Amino acid sequence: MQYSIMEALFEGKIIPWERQNSYSSERLALEDKIESEKRYFTKKMSSDDCERFQTLEDLYLEATFDEQVGIYSHGFTLGALLMMEIMAKGDELKNK
Repeated sequence: MQYSIMEALFEGKIIPWERQNSYSSERLALEDKIESEKRYFTKKMSSDDCERFQTLEDLYLEATFDEQVGIYSHGFTLGALLMMEIMAKGDELKNK
């Protein structure tokens, strides 16, 4: 059986907005709180601990970037598949 992107979208098997990042006011407030907490802890740390903490944060950012690349790739692939399916349906309609 061939996989239909349009049917999967209609049936809720693919829900694009569940993969979307939201930068609402709540999200921005959460990021501000995270930054405030980081400043609090780094003030209490030794310089060596601060460096290690920064390295840890860099690792988290690298992991997040890799995830974002995967999400972008997934979305782009879904869009391309959707366009291919639309083009095929258009050909079917023209040939009727």
